[in-house]
Amino acid sequence: MIRLYIADDHVLFREGLVRIFELEEKIEVVGQAADGEQAIREVMSIQPEVVLMDINMPKVTGVEATKKIKEQFPEVKIIILSIHDDESYIFETIRAGASGYLLKDVEGRVLLDAITHVANGGSFIHPRVTSKVLKEFARLSEEAEYNQEFSRTDDVLQGRDWEDLLTHREQEILTLMARGMSNRDVSEALFISEKTVKNHVSNIFQKMQVRDRTQAVIQAIKQGWVKV
Repeated sequence: MIRLYIADDHVLFREGLVRIFELEEKIEVVGQAADGEQAIREVMSIQPEVVLMDINMPKVTGVEATKKIKEQFPEVKIIILSIHDDESYIFETIRAGASGYLLKDVEGRVLLDAITHVANGGSFIHPRVTSKVLKEFARLSEEAEYNQEFSRTDDVLQGRDWEDLLTHREQEILTLMARGMSNRDVSEALFISEKTVKNHVSNIFQKMQVRDRTQAVIQAIKQGWVKV
């Protein structure tokens, strides 16, 4: 059971989310907040696994609330909800410690997938803004030093041809991932089951020695395997 906390100052939107999660056996809503100050106070007390955090809230913004929560409880995963698809907002929330960024018009199934993925230690960015973020990540990767984990991945992949590392099907799937496609989108595009896609994605992660989709695609771009 994933213990979920929702912070959003729009009552109708917040209540709509609660109704969605009431139908999910694996998610339990353990609290709600109407402003960032309340969210900080209650999340620190309740310590849920995942927080859905509106980026624009009174008293304390979602970005500021995320930073304060993560400073005290780094194990709490936070997904930002926003109406903004500008990459500058996304990078600001990532720097604050968020594990995900979703636009508020996100489909219910994508939202549920994101919560599950983030709860399991992954990261998730709304498919519609993925290409923008990846382009900026690719640019920044040439200017900034990688952390130790990312540097190890660089060493493993440096100068390698993806034909030697990945199967043809895995190359197809990685290319579609770089376009921001979800597992379901990929399954429909390639006429294979979603379970088969998940298996291929797991193999890609293992071979590339990365933890999630974002790292896999960033590395694929850096190595020149795919373009966005």
